Amino acid sequence: MADQPGRVSTVWTIPNLLSVLRLLLVPVFLYLLLVTEQDVLAIVVLMVSGFTDYLDGKLARAWGQTSRVGELLDPVADRLYILATLVAFVIRDIIPWWLAAILIGRDVVLAAVIPLLRWAGSGPLPVHFLGKAATMNLLYAFPLLLLGDGTGVAATLADVFGWAFVIWGAGLYVFAGLLYLGQAARIIAAARAAPRARRGASRDA
Repeated sequence: MADQPGRVSTVWTIPNLLSVLRLLLVPVFLYLLLVTEQDVLAIVVLMVSGFTDYLDGKLARAWGQTSRVGELLDPVADRLYILATLVAFVIRDIIPWWLAAILIGRDVVLAAVIPLLRWAGSGPLPVHFLGKAATMNLLYAFPLLLLGDGTGVAATLADVFGWAFVIWGAGLYVFAGLLYLGQAARIIAAARAAPRARRGASRDA
């Protein structure tokens, strides 16, 4: 049964189950990267995650199964994969720590804004195209950087293309974060201004 047009109230939909599957694969992904260092299998897990990310959104729209839970699970899974990969890559010395700090710091700042948005009567901001494009660039970069962590022509090419995706992805990721902050600032400012406007209206009445 739909709770509003275009959404369903039930949590247990196929798109949401695919998002849960992505979340469950995060520790598997970390285990393959850090414990056994089976990079090929780790890349397979990342590819499965990327495919299910595409599939759950497509199925939700095609079957009319979009839901608030799905809208929350999808970006959470993306962030966890990015966080897990950044931490693992720093530990394995594939990327510098400061790059991971910038990307993780961006998410920490946005997470700190969520309580203010709730105070303003708004939930977490919806993911827009630029943020999604940044995430996809990073998720394309990570397998290439793993493949580039070796020797030979193929590894060199993978490393070059991987860093190209990292540079674009990181730039878009930070820029998208600034856009989110701008949106949040406008919502919070409007919520702060509303009581003053009501007080002014009551005095004029």
